Amino acid sequence: MGEKEYQNSGRRTGMPGGSHGRHPGGEKAKDFVGIWKKLLGYCRKYFAFFVIAIVCSAIGTVLTLIGPDKLSELTDTIAEGITPPSTSIDMERVLAIGLTLISFYLLSYLLSAIQGWIMSTVTQRVSKAMRSDISKKINRLPMWFYNRTTTGDVLSRVTNDVDTIGQSLNHSIGNMVSAVILFVGSLVMMLKTNGWMTLTAALASFLGFVLMFSIMGKSQKYFTRQQKHLGEINGHIEEIYSGHTVVKAYNGEDEAQRVFDRMNNNLCESGFKAQCLSGLMMPIMGFIGNLGYVAVCVVGGAMALSGKISFGVIVAFMMYVRYFTQPLSQIAQAVQSLQSAGAAGERVFEFLEAEEMEAEEGKISVLDHVEGNVEFEHVRFGYEDSDATVIYDFSAKAKAGQKIAIVGPTGAGKTTLVNLLMRFHEIQGGKIRIDGTPTNLMTREAVHSLFCMVLQDTWLFEGSVRENLVYNNEDVDEEKIKEACRAVGLDHFIRTLPQGYDTVLNDQVNLSQGQKQQLTIARAMIANKPMLILDQQIQTAMDQLMENRTSFVIAHRLSTIKNANLILVLKDGDIIESGTHEALLDRGGFYAELYNSQFETAG
Repeated sequence: MGEKEYQNSGRRTGMPGGSHGRHPGGEKAKDFVGIWKKLLGYCRKYFAFFVIAIVCSAIGTVLTLIGPDKLSELTDTIAEGITPPSTSIDMERVLAIGLTLISFYLLSYLLSAIQGWIMSTVTQRVSKAMRSDISKKINRLPMWFYNRTTTGDVLSRVTNDVDTIGQSLNHSIGNMVSAVILFVGSLVMMLKTNGWMTLTAALASFLGFVLMFSIMGKSQKYFTRQQKHLGEINGHIEEIYSGHTVVKAYNGEDEAQRVFDRMNNNLCESGFKAQCLSGLMMPIMGFIGNLGYVAVCVVGGAMALSGKISFGVIVAFMMYVRYFTQPLSQIAQAVQSLQSAGAAGERVFEFLEAEEMEAEEGKISVLDHVEGNVEFEHVRFGYEDSDATVIYDFSAKAKAGQKIAIVGPTGAGKTTLVNLLMRFHEIQGGKIRIDGTPTNLMTREAVHSLFCMVLQDTWLFEGSVRENLVYNNEDVDEEKIKEACRAVGLDHFIRTLPQGYDTVLNDQVNLSQGQKQQLTIARAMIANKPMLILDQQIQTAMDQLMENRTSFVIAHRLSTIKNANLILVLKDGDIIESGTHEALLDRGGFYAELYNSQFETAG
């Protein structure tokens, strides 16, 4: 699936009230049959188990269908025994028929239990595999995808949509098979028993078919809409919760609540319509079933009084009518469940089939003896979903060990430049070289392995302090960990924690923003990579981290980069000035204006 299909599927705006997973149209599954072909194709490795489960369901249903015929025989045997001139009931025959019935029902129960166990096992494995595939897919998607899709919407696909598919596979397929067999089998058995009474029951149930297909035709779009609105509200809640401090600081609670109320109303409306239409099925099927009972009793009673049928036939037909009408509601529920799963499957496969990053077979996986020389050579770049060029013609050289400061107004392309250096995005023209090797000839992992990143937005996961410090680095010496923490001034604080370096960082352990930044700086020291990217207000305490490393600093306060070896001044995607701090000030150009304006603002 191409990127254009995702352009409106939810853009993270970083602001309350932004877009949250909305996309135009799509109220109905694009291809219901096609989606289920994909779902069944996804489950093909479990095909044999599905067949066994279906066979068990079919045999169990057939045994259930034989029951009324035996019950009719039992009723007639008893009736013959109490009807003159007979004076006794054939108890041996009654016992034999009774034991046969019990054995049929027990075997039917056993087969149904086996079918349920197989389906539960298979569907849980399918759900597990689907969640695993989504997790792997997340790592193969390009960065532009996450600029358009909220985290909550992705989570909704992993949890709600996969769960909906699993439940549907578990219940709907087996129920559908048994319901169809029960319906067709009961019709055959009724025809075999008595044609006129079969016609009576069929006419009474015909109305059920008409209503069932009418409701099914109207309900699909609401099930699809319900899944979409659920993804939207999950995305909004995740975004507002993660940014609740900003929401409060800017008094955005009312706006956030307004957006939530609108999404909640949409979900409530679509959910109500879907469930309301679904809820109509049981009462309608109950009415049709009762109507069938009445019709069979009236017609059967008249025929029994005229001697055309026995009372055993009426008893059998009472059960057959139930078997004949009951599958209608089961089929309706199964189809609705399949519709809901189709809507969920559409969202899951839309994600799994999203355009991935370019394959990298044959590219350089390891760059040996890296010194840290970096060269930008006529780099040109524009975002994937836009025709606009962000960086037009960017050229610069950074020698190993130098501190390169990147400055410029908001939107000048500072962060974009770093993202290109890390190969988070692909350039449209020019080259970026590390020690003479173009980064597009290296795997992304190889590029990433050369850089440490310390960003303003610190990222910590729920794990011990030690696990956060050595993230994705194995066999790190304990002394190296403590040395890094001492260097950033964090060691004393960690030793005051209940379990020291083994303390788990969770809601009960409150770290200040400064301590979080210290921890991420220590993490970068421990990783000890040849190059460094910093996106924060640099303090002198960072000098040790930058020592002997090629460092790219996204500068927010120009006073912190006076000692940079090279300052790149960006404006509108191009380097308009470059040089040392003193040289740029002497030139009296754009950098000098920026520098002086910061001090004027501070004053």
